[in-house]
Amino acid sequence: MKIRKAVIPVAGLGTRFLPASKAIPKEMLTIVDRPTIQYIVEEVVASGIEVIVFITSQGKSAIENHFDYDFQLDTILRQKNKLDLCEEICHISNLIDIISVRQKKPLGLGHAIWTAKNVIGNEPFLVLLGDDLVLSDTPCCQQMLNLYDEFQESVIAIQQVPESETHLYGIVEGESVRSGLHRVDRLMEKPAPGTTDSNRAIIGRYLLHPEIFDILEQTTPGHGGEIQLTDALQALAKKRSMYAYEFQGTRFDAGDKLGYLKAILAFALRHPTLSGEFKKHLKQVCATL
Repeated sequence: MKIRKAVIPVAGLGTRFLPASKAIPKEMLTIVDRPTIQYIVEEVVASGIEVIVFITSQGKSAIENHFDYDFQLDTILRQKNKLDLCEEICHISNLIDIISVRQKKPLGLGHAIWTAKNVIGNEPFLVLLGDDLVLSDTPCCQQMLNLYDEFQESVIAIQQVPESETHLYGIVEGESVRSGLHRVDRLMEKPAPGTTDSNRAIIGRYLLHPEIFDILEQTTPGHGGEIQLTDALQALAKKRSMYAYEFQGTRFDAGDKLGYLKAILAFALRHPTLSGEFKKHLKQVCATL
């Protein structure tokens, strides 16, 4: 079955970015010249997905507006003969079909994904976190879709992290299938130090079998009093095969202040028009340190 839909939860409060995120959704903070969320959406589009489901909450309308057509802005740009900008703005509004679903209570990532069940239906689907960027030659989502074509089962993107940081992530234990690919045996949400030997951390990319919705509906609140996606994934892994994939690329947690700065640096160095002058500036800065 072709995977057509992707869910992007953007309902969180963005407390790690306060006060910047008090009035602006953290997903709308810019990386060089576009908001973080646009990079996420462009990855989905580049992977052949047809529909995006945003899981939103109060105060997140700026995200939906960014991908909507703005007649007034379009008219002003045309009147000022700024046709390149006009074309770029229109391109954003035509990237992909977008559906918004409101998460009415902040009950966790698992609950946020569950709210998309009526839109997704009985289809496998992708999940991308709205502040998790992956810089790669082949889109991370496309890499996962290729694995789904091979195994027809859920795939979770992972990366190896220092053992001192495993308590900050969902962690996967499992048997190696081949280099970079593991069959999942156990998943733990932010395990206490010393409770696992694995350092394979889950990042913000999932390809899920629709059976996850029934499991999420029965999942009780876990770590932090929220309905944890990791708990539901553990239950799904007991029922059918699941794979953990060490993706090719570099991941940035753009919802974290340091991760956000690292993302700006990395994307600026690859920018088609700014990279040259930016590299010169970095050399000057480094010379003064």
